[in-house]
Amino acid sequence: MKTSQDPALAISNLGISALNPMQKAAEAAILSNAEILLLAPTGSGKTLGFLLPVLQLLKPEQKTVQCLILAPSRELALQIEHVWKKMGTGFKVNVCYGGHPMATEMQNLNDPPAVLIGTPGRIADHLDRRTFDPANIHTLVLDEFDKSLELGFHDQMAFIISHLSNLTKRVLVSATARVDIPAFVGAPSPIRLQFLSDDAAQPNLALRLVWADDRDKTATLVRLISSLQSEAALIFCNYRETVESLSQSLCDRGIRTAFYHGGLEQDERERALIQFRNGSVRYLITTDLAARGLDIPEMKHVIHVQLPAHEAEFLHRNGRTARMQATGTAYLLLHPDENRPSYLSDSLDELTLAEFYPLPELPDFQTIYISGGKKNKLNKVDIVGFFSQKGGLEKGDLGLIEVKDFSSFAAVRTTKVQALLAKIEGEKMKGKKYKIAVAR
Repeated sequence: MKTSQDPALAISNLGISALNPMQKAAEAAILSNAEILLLAPTGSGKTLGFLLPVLQLLKPEQKTVQCLILAPSRELALQIEHVWKKMGTGFKVNVCYGGHPMATEMQNLNDPPAVLIGTPGRIADHLDRRTFDPANIHTLVLDEFDKSLELGFHDQMAFIISHLSNLTKRVLVSATARVDIPAFVGAPSPIRLQFLSDDAAQPNLALRLVWADDRDKTATLVRLISSLQSEAALIFCNYRETVESLSQSLCDRGIRTAFYHGGLEQDERERALIQFRNGSVRYLITTDLAARGLDIPEMKHVIHVQLPAHEAEFLHRNGRTARMQATGTAYLLLHPDENRPSYLSDSLDELTLAEFYPLPELPDFQTIYISGGKKNKLNKVDIVGFFSQKGGLEKGDLGLIEVKDFSSFAAVRTTKVQALLAKIEGEKMKGKKYKIAVAR
């Protein structure tokens, strides 16, 4: 595939008319300086801010890894890969993370990518196995590096950087202003790009205090989300056990939810996010793992069932709404006997809920699972054609389609699901039978 380093073409492929001020500043600083610290809020477009100059730093004639991007979570790594692919540069990219088959990653690295993205643990594993040559890596990007340190990746990051002997560019990215840069990074005095507001306030964000009569807050949460007129919401808890029990309680009441936390297997986490992105569930109940670095839609509503201990995580959670010029609301559920975190203002506006609201409507779509993906040579066009020709679906019956390595997921209008499954039973897609069923 022919490569292109034209930034204007990459921006056009992303459907963006112009860069924002942060992205323009990041592009200029990264291209002209050896050490850069980019501080910008969640949802501001930081990924493109560093990928665009990375593109211009690549050498088309070089056939080894040139840029290494480390991210604290597999979801953030996948999101960075997604943006790079949408840029349509023609330069190969690979992503490596725990839970992804090592054999698949090793096979991909046989033909080295220009850009390698991964989590610190998995990239350290690959260096140990010598599955790629780090000698020609000239650019290192540490995205959300403070989060990587919080998660305990200090040793892995130090090990990786010790193998990068020919670095000429170090780019550190964070959504938190108060960050310490470890000595092993090799960036003692980076150019600092500060795009975080001094008080971390979001001018378009409204905070609403909701008093909960019930200690477990479930009944109050049901009334709150029922008052939102079936609009989607991201619901935060502090503990994995609470996430799962709360999700089950809402499902028992007829409210379809998905839950997400670090204790789930990778495919479970991906399915939860896919169902939330495509609208087949409107409520994602999660820990702080979803506070940053996830590819999920802009939220109008963020709900804190449990408040975090530290203000930084509170701000990151709220960063999921009121992005750019949009407005949003964060709801804080508090029981009268509950300790109130010191970072909360004493003068929050209170929201009084009615005693009864009709439950939210069920989503218009359901997620259909297909047991084949990119490695089976399937793509979105194949799935659309198969569901239309063999399954009788019309244009408005299909929603978001996501194709993974060995599986795919399609949002299908709920009223058409049973007829679709009956019509395609036993049928072949591109000459092969696949398991196709409602995703669980």
